[in-house]
Amino acid sequence: MAVFSKIMSIVAAVFIFEMIILIHEFGHFIMAKKNGVRVNEFSVGMGPAILKKQKGETLYALRAVPFGGYCAMEGEDEGSDSDRAFCNKSPLRKITIVIAGIVMNIILGFVLIVINTAVSGPITSTTVSSFYDPDTASSRSTGLREGDRIVGVNGMRIFTVNDISYQFQSDEDAVFDMTVIRNGERKELDGVTFEKNGDSLIIDFMVKPIKLTPVSCLSNSVKSTLTYSRLIYISLFDLIRGRYSLNDLSGPVGIVDQIDQVIDSQTNEQNKIDWKPLISDMLILGGFISINIGLMNLLPLPALDGGRLIFLLIELFRRKPVDPKYEGMVHFVGLAALMVLMVVITVSDITKLFR
Repeated sequence: MAVFSKIMSIVAAVFIFEMIILIHEFGHFIMAKKNGVRVNEFSVGMGPAILKKQKGETLYALRAVPFGGYCAMEGEDEGSDSDRAFCNKSPLRKITIVIAGIVMNIILGFVLIVINTAVSGPITSTTVSSFYDPDTASSRSTGLREGDRIVGVNGMRIFTVNDISYQFQSDEDAVFDMTVIRNGERKELDGVTFEKNGDSLIIDFMVKPIKLTPVSCLSNSVKSTLTYSRLIYISLFDLIRGRYSLNDLSGPVGIVDQIDQVIDSQTNEQNKIDWKPLISDMLILGGFISINIGLMNLLPLPALDGGRLIFLLIELFRRKPVDPKYEGMVHFVGLAALMVLMVVITVSDITKLFR
């Protein structure tokens, strides 16, 4: 079963990454077509082509290595005399093409979250339903009550219960400043205190479920998308300020290991898989990764869409593009640095497997 689980993990990881990359490149493709840019090739996968079909001006290809893909536009990385070349379009048109991949990743993440919410049953709210004990620490300290809807913890706005969980997991002293809505009024509860069992915080209350309806499903999915998006940037800032190290980052190998752990967690002693929670977990993981890739691509770093966006904004305000030679050099250096980082993360992931 361990071998089967590992194979399933690899196949699932390849499928998730390929789906995310494909939808990203499709965003570039569709906006390029909408803006009159010639697309020379749209490829799924990398390496030698297995299947090719020329349709109009675009070559569509399925390539041997099932990882990656690209949308090759006329005049994207070099000059061109064609009025349909990417380089000859207005800055605003080029900006819409560049950010389209990011937007599509976020949309894909949102859609996966909607599907998971729709099939998972009741939605978890941020409203306190009851306490495990009438004399619990959080109720006794500053009067957290049943019916309180938690909308803020330590200054962070709360969208979903995952936001509360994040704040609790980031805790050091088990004391929180909370903002709640009580009987329609906003109240500030300073110093809400919980008990601890060693290093673990004891959560002494439960939250209410929300009936699943089309409206609640969409509303909760929007909030979950906002939660994941914010947590991605919070984690990035925590990495920059030294709270996490490079060893805490995960690349493709780490994702495969995470998927393997998810599959193992939904496999019983008779080696039978509980498919419903497994699919739910995979939908959440796929949605998070898609949003993650989209937002990380938005960072203003060379070789990423965000880096290209910076050059396009400079062109928009200067009314002329940056010399392609210099822009190309910047992106080349950025790509090289990115590849080195990926190698470091991959080595770290492999090392973790043997610990």
